[in-house]
Amino acid sequence: MENSVKNRINVLQGDITKVRTDAIVNAANTSLLGGGGVDGAIHRAGGPAILEACRQIVEKQGCCPTGEAVITTAGNLPAKYVIHTVGPVWHGGSRNEAEKLANCYRNSLKLAQANACKTVAFPNVSTGVYGYPKAEAAEIALKETVAFLQQNPQPETVTFVCFDEENLQLYQDLLQKLP
Repeated sequence: MENSVKNRINVLQGDITKVRTDAIVNAANTSLLGGGGVDGAIHRAGGPAILEACRQIVEKQGCCPTGEAVITTAGNLPAKYVIHTVGPVWHGGSRNEAEKLANCYRNSLKLAQANACKTVAFPNVSTGVYGYPKAEAAEIALKETVAFLQQNPQPETVTFVCFDEENLQLYQDLLQKLP
């Protein structure tokens, strides 16, 4: 891998709602109307403008299918946009979960690029209440991000914002192993 791609990926531990970036990715549910975990935190911190934008999307297209992504305002967040992607619920790997999770990253990055986002911050999609194994999810996230960045100049920087120490260590270890 080109050194320049590796240099475009950052990992940090913290609260994604506080990250100053062009787009924050939300691990949403299919209803797009808020929920628990990072989804609830983003809706609470961003305020009612995000929920209103999500309602308009649902009115227009219906729910957001697993693996897909939509973009809204970021409301009160220190970002321009929130990209809402619906990660898969873990069922042991027998329901195409890996491909659905990969699609979350691909589709979110495509939306970021289409909206001229230079910087994007991702949470650890599907690893909370959806139960996706953290190590496998981190491998998919980095693999898809690296592949996208190798082919595209934007976004310039992708940051993985890990809520917990375990995810932080997984991402740091995987990032170090990249050529």
